[in-house]
Amino acid sequence: MLEKLEKIKERYLEVTRLLSDPAVISNQERNKELGKEFRELAEIVKGYEEYRKLLTSVRGSKEILEEGGDAELKSLAELELAELQPKLLAVEDRLKQLLVPKDPNDSKDTIIEIRGGTGGEEAALFASDLYRMYTRFAERKGWKVETLDWNETEKGGFKEVVLSVEGEDAYGMMKFESGVHRVQRVPETESQGRVHTSAASVVVLPTVEDVEIEINPADLQFDTYRAGGKGGQNVNKVETAVRITHKPSGVIVACQQERSQFQNRERAMKMLRAKLYEIKLNEQTAGTAAQRKSMIKSGDRSDKIRTYNYPQNRVTDHRIGLTLYNLSEIIDGKLDEIVEQLRLADRAEKLKSGTGVGVSS
Repeated sequence: MLEKLEKIKERYLEVTRLLSDPAVISNQERNKELGKEFRELAEIVKGYEEYRKLLTSVRGSKEILEEGGDAELKSLAELELAELQPKLLAVEDRLKQLLVPKDPNDSKDTIIEIRGGTGGEEAALFASDLYRMYTRFAERKGWKVETLDWNETEKGGFKEVVLSVEGEDAYGMMKFESGVHRVQRVPETESQGRVHTSAASVVVLPTVEDVEIEINPADLQFDTYRAGGKGGQNVNKVETAVRITHKPSGVIVACQQERSQFQNRERAMKMLRAKLYEIKLNEQTAGTAAQRKSMIKSGDRSDKIRTYNYPQNRVTDHRIGLTLYNLSEIIDGKLDEIVEQLRLADRAEKLKSGTGVGVSS
């Protein structure tokens, strides 16, 4: 609605003013909060201004046609209208997508778990490729990446690996990676050059604060062990790695990143909160899942969401039917096109289900 867009513009101007207020500048947390809101509103306001200009031009051309008069002027108005209307519809569609309510978790940091699935050693090597892909993508975004826990194979693959990613909209950008990733290629151990199919599963969780999930200390079991290095070698002579078991749910987390047992314990608790938060969200949304099953946000870890075909240099995301022929670049962390297409598809799905906000002229 134009009324809604006008209110957004008013808020945008107010936030712009607040960002120059000395009291806000001196308050780091408040300044960061308003800065984020400013960036979100700026994109909508830019589209709104463009929409208004196009709308004015379209109305002007229509008035010329309705008034009659000079034939040459009418002809020019018809040509202009034919050019402007598709642009107006495109901007309107973009505004509708921008007005779709955001997932409140999108702005949070994220924890990503990658596990080798069917395919043995080849699956573990593929898991390490996915780990490298996400790490490179995060580095390109300027995000902070830390590996929290891992279980390596002798050939350098990962049976499982857990990483923490901190940065602006990290969860919102990465959440659609949850699911089963399938690879088709000739393994290093294959002597006859046959293509094998292997898989790895990815789980993406938003990080949460203590206040968002309540954990009873009596429900936790803490174990310590020596951190492992590449090839299973111990890199620590003392038990710095921490494993936490949440007895009511059976959830187990572990961290061996830090040399301090205390720091590993803190990071493991961060992972535990994220997992328990996911369980809580799944319970809350179970009742509505049947009413609206999104092709993007199914959350089913058994879904085969993407195939990486090395012989054809092809990557296919099965949820949106997107196929790209630049696998080597994608596996090197250039995920931007896939991420953007998934986000657009999710917004379109929300609009289709009536979640979005319309724009009327």
